[in-house]
Amino acid sequence: MISTLNLATKPFRNRALPFLLAALMLFAAAVGLIVSLAYWKQTSDTNKLLAEQNSRTEAEIKQLKGEGEKVQQQLSPEQKAILTASHKLVANKTFGWSRLFSDLEGVLPGSVSASRISVQNIYNDSGRLKAELELGVLSRDYPAVMAMIDNMHNSGLFQAELRGQDLQKNERMTYTEYTLRLIYSPGYGYSATPTTDVAENNPGGAR
Repeated sequence: MISTLNLATKPFRNRALPFLLAALMLFAAAVGLIVSLAYWKQTSDTNKLLAEQNSRTEAEIKQLKGEGEKVQQQLSPEQKAILTASHKLVANKTFGWSRLFSDLEGVLPGSVSASRISVQNIYNDSGRLKAELELGVLSRDYPAVMAMIDNMHNSGLFQAELRGQDLQKNERMTYTEYTLRLIYSPGYGYSATPTTDVAENNPGGAR
């Protein structure tokens, strides 16, 4: 006699499996929570340490600044002048004169020649070395001088201001000497490409 088994009336049931899956999910969630809490604590401790270091650094800077101001107040006028001169000497040593002449060459049109240059001051402006210059140029072409000033501004290296002009005459020609005040910031712009008419319009001119 063959007996038949009706699986519909007696389904297979594993009562332990759902509990096992739930336990695994709970364990995974607990591990994730522990890892997240550990990471959060580490980040919090790091931020707290950095904040303490910043506070100490700011306090030290404030203290040093206060001590520096006290020292400045105790200096005599002669000592202050010596200190200023020493700062200028350091700035002079770090100033690139060959770079200055190269950058000037890049913005001078062919019909404009440099006649003289003098340094009025070299100083540090928010970490940027700058020089205050007086530049004299010779030209018979006023528009070329204006174009030169535009070149200086566009280069990002010079801030130029025309201060005066003086008509000059000799046996051969009549020309004008223009005096400009420049603020030169080396290394913070680009050198303009010299114009191609230098040799044609200014043979043997002083540059």
